[in-house]
Amino acid sequence: MEATETKSCSGYSKPPWLFKGSALYQLHLVKAETARTFIPKEFRLVEAFGYTLGGFFLAHYDDSPAGIFHELVVIAGIVWNPPTSCAWAARVLVDSHAACIHGRKEVGLPSQVAEFSKKITAISNKPRRRSYDFLNVIGMGATRFDTKNVMDIQVTEIEGHSETDFCNFQIPTPVPKSKSGDWMGPIVKMSLPSFSGKTELIPQLLKYSCQIECRVRPVKPARVSGPVLPAENHEARSETQSFNFKDAKVNDDLSQYNGRDRSISVLLSKPIFALEFNFMKMQVEAPTTITQSS
Repeated sequence: MEATETKSCSGYSKPPWLFKGSALYQLHLVKAETARTFIPKEFRLVEAFGYTLGGFFLAHYDDSPAGIFHELVVIAGIVWNPPTSCAWAARVLVDSHAACIHGRKEVGLPSQVAEFSKKITAISNKPRRRSYDFLNVIGMGATRFDTKNVMDIQVTEIEGHSETDFCNFQIPTPVPKSKSGDWMGPIVKMSLPSFSGKTELIPQLLKYSCQIECRVRPVKPARVSGPVLPAENHEARSETQSFNFKDAKVNDDLSQYNGRDRSISVLLSKPIFALEFNFMKMQVEAPTTITQSS
């Protein structure tokens, strides 16, 4: 009999799976009508005044079952699962075929292969407005950083032999104040429960947990922009691009757009808070099948 400890064709062994690296976790105010286009009807969306909490988790793993790779998890919103709530991923982009296969077949995620390209852009010093007053009041303000550079991360989705621009992140890069580097924040342990499934490969509903230990500090939110189309395609762009979702009044108006465009609309929603995870160790438990009670 073949040993159960043997790694699968995707390179993953038995759970739990351990990932080490860093990440940016950014929360956005996402319109409830947009989030509902991703959420299964079995769940109730956690919302207030027509909005839910979504955003993204942008990570770089130095060590994982799939080796070194990047991951972008687009979070559509939060759904209620008594006695707590769980996030729902609208789309997952990774630059690892092994991670993509594992996400689809084992965790029930809407994973896609993508390319992540990075570059540092220098920006001129300008007078900075005082912002993030709430963080400053509690002594965790991110405005203390003397930002002179911006890291641009371009994400391009790959489907077969075709490549399509997905989004671009502009992440402020602080200049270290000393040779020892900036303060990385306190060590924090947290659990991020999530739902998945309801995909072509995994039709049932799943629930899994990510146990994270890392140093956490608040940072200025990244600026997110959608795909840039050639000038001759502006007319087509006005009909299909995600920023026009804000004009939709009912769910039927949103259903005409594909999952990719709706995922971009989540990323283009209003950011409210961003956390930087450093020296991160993330342990992902095997998902379990759940039964939605009445």
